[in-house]
Amino acid sequence: MKLFKQSAKHSIKFFLNGNQVEGFAEPNLLLSDFLRKEIGATGTHVGCEHGICGACTVKLDGEAIRACLCLAIQVEGRDVVTIEGLADTEGSLGIIQKAFHENFALQCGFCTPGFLTTLDHYLKINPTPTEKELREVYSGNMCRCTGYDEIIRASLEAANELLKIKTLNLK
Repeated sequence: MKLFKQSAKHSIKFFLNGNQVEGFAEPNLLLSDFLRKEIGATGTHVGCEHGICGACTVKLDGEAIRACLCLAIQVEGRDVVTIEGLADTEGSLGIIQKAFHENFALQCGFCTPGFLTTLDHYLKINPTPTEKELREVYSGNMCRCTGYDEIIRASLEAANELLKIKTLNLK
């Protein structure tokens, strides 16, 4: 394990949404704070700072993690994907984002980045989830506005749309 001087800022390089970024972070700086304050990727929200609410969920090397529980220096040389990386192209909504928008699963929007990133990760593991499976997957994501029905409906719609596209691409 690499040892870091607590009082010094350390250079880190990693890939953020497919682009290499570089910055400086103290060893105790959380990834969520680094993304928002140092890089300007404000789509990652910080709700509880204890890993409970799921609003700060990002993908690290393809796995969904809580950015408030990860130190920025831990992503050195790795691949991080935030909600900004889920769009098809800059300025357009991705399939999952569009499904949430069309099914009114956004409400205040604070928890949305965590739900979208969690779903994007889960659909890579299970492209045909059931409602029950989605409710289990989302047990680590809190939403105080929607009551989850719209989120589940949007998630099922996104899964179906992604499966259609995958099927068409295989033909």
